[in-house]
Amino acid sequence: MHSAVATTQGDRIRWVELPGREPTRVYVHGLGATSPAYFAASATHPLLAGHRSLLIDMLGHGLSDRPTDADYTLETHADALATALTAAGVSGAQLIAHSMGGSVAIVLATRHPQLVSRLVLIDANLDPIQPRAGAGGSTGIAHYSEAEYLAGGWAEIRDRVDAHWWSTMRLAGREALHRSAVHLTRGTTPSLREQLLKLDIPRTYLLPAADGPLPGADELTAAGVCVRPVPDCGHNIMLDNPHAFAQATAAALTDPEQA
Repeated sequence: MHSAVATTQGDRIRWVELPGREPTRVYVHGLGATSPAYFAASATHPLLAGHRSLLIDMLGHGLSDRPTDADYTLETHADALATALTAAGVSGAQLIAHSMGGSVAIVLATRHPQLVSRLVLIDANLDPIQPRAGAGGSTGIAHYSEAEYLAGGWAEIRDRVDAHWWSTMRLAGREALHRSAVHLTRGTTPSLREQLLKLDIPRTYLLPAADGPLPGADELTAAGVCVRPVPDCGHNIMLDNPHAFAQATAAALTDPEQA
């Protein structure tokens, strides 16, 4: 495990690092997750192994520190990751990023272009989402005020989500989880979709085939984003169908037409 100071208050971001050749690959988890748990099998899959790989945990999540005074906007997450990656000597990395991590990766590539050479987004949030009472995930968490969430909303969410997700959600700081969810549902200005369309790097978007066409897929494709449905999986593509995920990701990272 490695770490780097990522905030002016001395808070550390931590990651599990696998040695290998460049370019470095950075795996970024989603809301309430942790990269070692979600990406260890992917990073060591025969189709993806051999590169220097950082399985990194965002501020407030997993192995990283959980400051209660951070605002946990997508921009704050991206800037903290940028500081940690710079300290790790990373530049021109290939980012493989899931869900909220994909949203953060888009902001990272926009604000710190020297750090990112390719993006593989795994069912990432591109548009604002309406919070909804009684739901799990970001929409359910964001429906609470922070005071309501800290006072007991977190326990209601615990009882709504599956045991796998809760096993990592419980590691996140409660303020971090709530604020991250609120900012994820609100999105950014300009929007994440607009930022993705404007990026001048190879970009691939993976989604579960069962979800049907990705909204706005034609516009994304016209802007050079490769949209790839993956069969036999849900939102956690890398866990639900590891081999198909490795195949799609390996193709995205080596496609000469996207170089």
